[in-house]
Amino acid sequence: MSPTYIDTYYSRTVATSETYPAATGRIQADVCVIGGGLAGLTAALKLARSGRKVVLLEAQRVAWGASGRNGGFVSAGYATGLSSIERRVGKDQAKELFLLSMEGVEIVRRTIDEFGIKDAKLVSGIAKAVRYNSRGALQAACETQRREFGLNLRYLPRDEVRSLFVSPKYHEAVLDEGAFHFHPLNYGRALAREATRLGVVIHESSAVISADLDSAQKIVRTKDAQIVAQHVVFTTGGYTGAMAPALRRAFLPIATYVMLTEHAPERVQSAIRTSAAILDDRRAGDYYRLVDNGSRILWGGRITTRRTDPRDIAALLRREMVKTYPQLADLKVEVAWSGLMAYARHLMPQIGQLKPGVWYCTAFGGHGMNTTAIGGTVIAEGITGASDRYRLFTPFDLAWNGGILGLATAQLTYWAYQASDKAKEFRSR
Repeated sequence: MSPTYIDTYYSRTVATSETYPAATGRIQADVCVIGGGLAGLTAALKLARSGRKVVLLEAQRVAWGASGRNGGFVSAGYATGLSSIERRVGKDQAKELFLLSMEGVEIVRRTIDEFGIKDAKLVSGIAKAVRYNSRGALQAACETQRREFGLNLRYLPRDEVRSLFVSPKYHEAVLDEGAFHFHPLNYGRALAREATRLGVVIHESSAVISADLDSAQKIVRTKDAQIVAQHVVFTTGGYTGAMAPALRRAFLPIATYVMLTEHAPERVQSAIRTSAAILDDRRAGDYYRLVDNGSRILWGGRITTRRTDPRDIAALLRREMVKTYPQLADLKVEVAWSGLMAYARHLMPQIGQLKPGVWYCTAFGGHGMNTTAIGGTVIAEGITGASDRYRLFTPFDLAWNGGILGLATAQLTYWAYQASDKAKEFRSR
């Protein structure tokens, strides 16, 4: 099976083109990782460092899914807010979980430094901008997070915000100077290279078609191979197939869209005058950043439960961009693409042990760059016995996603968020 090609900014600017052979024959390993995204690659790398023999199976290519075509934002936190986590697990455990999310950011940064991944193109700073007057609430929240977690945050009042983001839409922002944005596909490819150097055997074009997981020795089958291992780790995200029904029933596959504008440095700089990425803090908002030395905009947004792409992805996203920055009305779109994210109903990652020797690390809910790093790390620690930190995620279990009703509810919730956001904007005019 040849991998499906996805035309994105990242695939056009990927630094290397290594390929890995499809799995064939009978293969023995300590651990079989299913899924070659950032969570699977991180787990495989950590396990190899501990001396485990690891085989990683990827149905397409390394970092082909959401891991290699996302917005590239790396910041602390999860898809849901700290207050929601506190309501479920209490203040102390919520703080531990948030600290893990911060550790995930540092794992990515440290890995880029350690391996010298210049092609990851790390750029510091992510600004969360709001389209209404919070009347002091945003600044207070900024100070609280600085005090409680030591985050490197700076509050930006309206005048400063509008000098950086030349748009009448924004009122305030918080700049996270400890966060960053980068090229996730180049990062994922670099993880694969290092994992291979340490002995991990990676097989692309190797979709899993069945698995026997109840005995001490697990058996995982692809079209042409049989892998026997003591541990199996599922890191398949929004592309999890029917082979793992317990996981597939526990998340909703949600599509999001991204586009890249044409090369037009003067027009781009007329709107966005900062190297920091911008996260529109509406619950149904956009996220965007400058790439190619500030000459293009990579703009993402909109979510839907549709599994197929609308014909007008570029037009939909461009319309949002022009609403925010009218001066970009003649800026053309060069390419647009989509990807599937996995969302659990509780909006937290699903990380844990399904049964003895069977592990899962998935459902990152559009906030996966830091959580894939910490998720892969704690699963590897659980397998090696180095820690049981994965148990912090136990309250966020594999709850049923609601099936068709769950998809309908998710879409209705998104539309409700859009309506709420518009109401807040209207009141701030």
